[in-house]
Amino acid sequence: MTREDIEQLRQRVCCSAVLETSGFAVDVKESTRRAVKFRRGSEIVIVTHEGRGWFDPLTDSKGDIFSLVAHLDGVGFVEGLERIAALVGFQPSLPTWRKLPPHRTTVTSIADRWAPRESPVPGSGVWRYLRWERSLPAAIIQTAIRQGVLREGPCGSMWAAHTNETGAVTGWEERSANWRGFATGGAKVLFRLGSSPASRLCVTEAAIDAMSLAAMEGMREGTLYLSTGGGWSPATDAALRALAADTEVQLVAATDANSQGDAYAQRLRAVAEEVGCDWLRLRPSADDWNDVLKQQENDKAERGRWTRAACPIGASTVKLRPAKPALDPPMRDRGGPGGVKKD
Repeated sequence: MTREDIEQLRQRVCCSAVLETSGFAVDVKESTRRAVKFRRGSEIVIVTHEGRGWFDPLTDSKGDIFSLVAHLDGVGFVEGLERIAALVGFQPSLPTWRKLPPHRTTVTSIADRWAPRESPVPGSGVWRYLRWERSLPAAIIQTAIRQGVLREGPCGSMWAAHTNETGAVTGWEERSANWRGFATGGAKVLFRLGSSPASRLCVTEAAIDAMSLAAMEGMREGTLYLSTGGGWSPATDAALRALAADTEVQLVAATDANSQGDAYAQRLRAVAEEVGCDWLRLRPSADDWNDVLKQQENDKAERGRWTRAACPIGASTVKLRPAKPALDPPMRDRGGPGGVKKD
């Protein structure tokens, strides 16, 4: 097979086809148009570059379709060619992505794109999304705004900043009811909310989960709530190691309650062991911390409905009259005007 033939195979067969025929399935909730996440048990592969590239978020493995086949099947280049050639014409069943309306911008740098964005205010699209769809308390939203890590993105999307050790914005997680992604051209480091420096580091997989856990813990003193944005870049690894370098620090793996979350937790445990700090696995009772928070809010609302039904409003306004004494109190013996005269 010539070099031209190999290049044609690379163009005609996408990584998604290899993964689907290997038993992987798309995780629609965790996928975006530019980064489609595939799962097979505890294995995760993210397909990028319009199906021509891939990477494993839990290891350093990445490459093109040929390296993907070698990664999955443990075969050589010749065997990989045969596997890929057999997939010519196969169309993977990928989800249909909703396009956001195009918007124009004259700036391209991360800092210049972040700076002009307004902070959420009560009644704005992002405020309503976080407060009512995500059940985040107003106090937590306001704290994130005060710390400068929340902005209003286009079409009512939330921007949650990732920052480096100097506090510079390197990118942001983008979330709305119909959209999830990360800043184009940005770099995932860490979303940070809370105390700094901190003696307790709670690491989640999404900024909304970090804010949800902070809400449930009441912004615990000495705690920094972090999000990796669902990735684990070298910059993320370096930032976590720098924060956990003190032996008095506790590194809390507050990742999701699924196989990916468990894999992240083990990676965090390895970091803790290497830097010599304490480690703890904090596993949510639902899939993630925002699901737990929403369930708690639903339970509160349900209890409130039962209380109102059991005790109507009018019942609380009824006044009880004091009981009439059985006997009048004895009159004092008093003489003079207005008194009771004794015979």
